[in-house]
Amino acid sequence: MLSAVRQLAKHQSARRYLHSTKPNNGYIVLVPEIGEECQAGDVIVKPDGLPAFNDITIENCLGAIGSQAGAVEKLVKRVESELHELKEHEKVDVSRIFKEFDEVTGPLDTTWGIAKALYLGNSTLIPTKSYMNIHERARNARASRFCNKTLFEALQRHTTDDLKNTQEKRLHQKYLLEGQLNGLNLKNDTRNGLKEILMQLGKERATFKNKVNVSMHSFAHVVSDYQLVRDFPSTLLEATVIDSNAPMTQGPWKFTLQPQIVEGFLKYCPDRTQRWNIWQANTRKASNYVEQSLENSTHLEKIRALRRRQANVLGYPNFATMSMQTKMVKEIPQLKQVFSKLLQFAGPAQYLEIEKLQQFAGKSGFEQKLDLYDVTYWQRKYLISEHRLDEEALRLFFPLPRVFSGLFALSEKLFNIKIVERNEAQVWQPSVKYFDVYDCDNPNNSQPVGGFYVDCYSKENKFGRNNGWMVSVRNRNDSANLSPLCALIFNFNAPLDNKPYLLNIDDLKMVFKTFGSAMQHLLTKSSFTDLAGLSGVEWDASQVAGYVMCNFLDDPTILKTISGHIETDETIPDDLAKNIRLLKTHLGGYNLCQELYLSDLDIELHQSESFWPEIVRKLWPVYRCMPLDKKDSHPCSLTEIFSGDWGAAYFSHLYSKMIAADISDAFLESPQDMSLVGKRFKDTFLSSGSTMPTAEVFRHFRGRDPSVEALLRSLDIYHESQTTGEL
Repeated sequence: MLSAVRQLAKHQSARRYLHSTKPNNGYIVLVPEIGEECQAGDVIVKPDGLPAFNDITIENCLGAIGSQAGAVEKLVKRVESELHELKEHEKVDVSRIFKEFDEVTGPLDTTWGIAKALYLGNSTLIPTKSYMNIHERARNARASRFCNKTLFEALQRHTTDDLKNTQEKRLHQKYLLEGQLNGLNLKNDTRNGLKEILMQLGKERATFKNKVNVSMHSFAHVVSDYQLVRDFPSTLLEATVIDSNAPMTQGPWKFTLQPQIVEGFLKYCPDRTQRWNIWQANTRKASNYVEQSLENSTHLEKIRALRRRQANVLGYPNFATMSMQTKMVKEIPQLKQVFSKLLQFAGPAQYLEIEKLQQFAGKSGFEQKLDLYDVTYWQRKYLISEHRLDEEALRLFFPLPRVFSGLFALSEKLFNIKIVERNEAQVWQPSVKYFDVYDCDNPNNSQPVGGFYVDCYSKENKFGRNNGWMVSVRNRNDSANLSPLCALIFNFNAPLDNKPYLLNIDDLKMVFKTFGSAMQHLLTKSSFTDLAGLSGVEWDASQVAGYVMCNFLDDPTILKTISGHIETDETIPDDLAKNIRLLKTHLGGYNLCQELYLSDLDIELHQSESFWPEIVRKLWPVYRCMPLDKKDSHPCSLTEIFSGDWGAAYFSHLYSKMIAADISDAFLESPQDMSLVGKRFKDTFLSSGSTMPTAEVFRHFRGRDPSVEALLRSLDIYHESQTTGEL
């Protein structure tokens, strides 16, 4: 949600902030950190509009940000002065103000975006400390437009009837909402009190995050027996082997509580006792059951109380209600209704799924009752035994170059675009590639509508799982005459012996999802940067385009077009292509119930005043079919919610999936006319940005409001004879 403080604690927090699905909202009081004396911004962009990466230095970026941020702030002060001089009967020229703000923020956004790409691409090019200075300076300058009380009050007096078009009206609404959530409608003493609350909140959030980090890395489970890790993926072994110079099969291996490592250990370790050891340490980290100096229960309650005070000061009964102001779902009762409808089918399904898995485990010699730390291990064994779905073996069919070639071809067909590599474009390292995107529906299709960089290879992958970011280098900005530009950055392992990296199924989903966000960024038709692409899109709709692209991986035909065996170049066999969908649907009810639990827990933690363990004990049996361990303290390490920006917004991930599933159904309903459906999707979701509410965009695409059935159907836990109705 909109938050007046965003504490980005050092290296890892900065990376989370830059994730592709993150909405462009949230502001703090301006605290300049970089001077304005250096006028270095002009050398960063070449005449063709692309960054001159051969010439860019840290000093360039620092100097450019200083001068460009200063220009934004000077314009804000000038506008404020002009508004003070207006006579009572004179109207504010809002159209001119919006245009001038766009013109001056364009260069700032570009320099900031370049710094983001360099930082994520290789933090030796832009070290963490330098990037954080750039990030804070740019963010604060951009925020100054939304934190100006004089401008806010002038816009309050201004009616939207005087504005030229729908986009200007949406901008007007955005400025007012930003101002309200930043407390600009409060009296000075009350607003100062809000600032104090937010300062305390920022400190508590940073402390929460730091304690989780220390807890994750202070735990170490060392394994010396190769038989215990023989089935582990090579990427996980590489991430955990203590001596990186020794063969990864020699060991020993050290397993910490980083999420990706815990997930991998529980999925592949055959020793149940050792699985339990990792699981119980993970569920109790940063709690009262471990070292007291690292307990987060106190900070969790303080964060909840401060957020409640923040909401109350701003006129909301609780933080969850305040959060809904920036969501597609506007009311908590409506959201709870969604949870209920999904649980109606997911709940019974998970009991049947676990019963069937228990039977399989029993036939395989497992005599105990399945517990939470057994599920992913036996699921993997079941899928291999019954459906030949060995995830490591499947990688052989998905070399990275083949996947990207197939993804580009699919996107060209769906959206009537052309993706063309530009070899002469300057890049930050030799393996990075740049592509222009041409819109073939555009009469002037001789000029690209935008472009993107692809940086695939790991610089510092220490976490056992790959990550991907869609970095906005710049938004479309008609006033500044700027076309959209972005970078797709991944941390796959670089090729060895001229053999390309092989993607697993999670990698495929991440690549498709990241590219979907890029399409929404590049194909936008909004003329204002604050409404273009993903900017201003409601948080619970911000991942829709990514999930729509990801859903195409359910189609065996499409899987074949992106596959080619590393040795024979043969496409994936039909039976495997069909069965891959089971990696999504097997335990679909169980996994959906887990998502529902966390989503509802987040809402209740920000709506109820009960102590957090009471809320957990109340909700757990509603959604989970296995008993709650008495010492399970998982809320104490929910950093995404309590130190990140997803407080009372965690449900947004699930809601985006639900909307995307409904959209993907439209493609399934017209398999012979996928290009026509793709054009409709392009003309609505991909082009609209936040120029209209997402609910309205969806109605343009689907002709109705969204419903839950498509998500349930995509997980094979819903049948046409059942009905739940639209939302």
